Amino acid sequence: MTRKLMALALTIAFVSSIASAQGTTSKVATLTAAQIVEKNVAARGGLEAWRAVQSISTTGKMGVGGNQRATLPVPQQRDQAKAIVDTRPKDEVQLPFAMYMQRPLKSRFELKLKNETAVQVFDGTHGWKLRPYLNRSDAEPFTPDELKLASTQGELDGPLVDYAAKDTQVELDGIESVEGQDTYKLKLSLKDGRQLHVWIDARTFLEVKIEGQPRRLDGRLHPVEVYYRDYRKVSGLEIPFLLETRVLPFTSTVKGFKDTPVPPEKIIIDSVVVNPKLDASLFMKPEVVTASNR
Repeated sequence: MTRKLMALALTIAFVSSIASAQGTTSKVATLTAAQIVEKNVAARGGLEAWRAVQSISTTGKMGVGGNQRATLPVPQQRDQAKAIVDTRPKDEVQLPFAMYMQRPLKSRFELKLKNETAVQVFDGTHGWKLRPYLNRSDAEPFTPDELKLASTQGELDGPLVDYAAKDTQVELDGIESVEGQDTYKLKLSLKDGRQLHVWIDARTFLEVKIEGQPRRLDGRLHPVEVYYRDYRKVSGLEIPFLLETRVLPFTSTVKGFKDTPVPPEKIIIDSVVVNPKLDASLFMKPEVVTASNR
């Protein structure tokens, strides 16, 4: 609702609360999971259009850092309470990034930090990471967990396009309101045994939310949701130009304290190119760029 007037947002929230209190829901067409997926793929540009996509390059800015979570008081001398000092920046920092994806399952991610570039590469079988900001001058192989995650990521077209060919089973898991808008909640059972939920707008049939990779904070795995916003047409395809990641808090921590919400993280897309010609070297083991060979 970031582009809606405040008055309209309040009206939607008010009407939604009344409907919830009365136990009623808005009129949403009764569709099967297969019909919802078919409409979603059509809304995103069509099945044949997505099958024709062999590569995508994306540039933009990624929000990192940011620490607006409350700190806990710790007993100090003479029973005086003093807040823990956290060195992370309070405000989110936007760093330039570039992402390259190519079938099948090849990807390269570059993130610029000051005068250095961190790189993650997956060639479909092997993966490497280059982290010069940690003073590591050689590309390191993915850990087993990182390799498993990279190898199980969906193709560049997402989990719903050609889902049957990907051995994915889809079923309707109910109708839910997401930010005042009715959505179809789909449950996907993936080939590797994982389950994933995707929320489809009942009006536009575009994705509005998807489950993200759980994130470990304070020793616990927190659920993650990724919101898709600001869809724009690129080469006939509907692409979200704003992704907002939310780490969901628990009701309370293991020590009984109320868990403080984590501020949302945003990815702002500046440009998307469909079917760019990508050099094969992009998906090879990265090399450090030093002052002598820059």
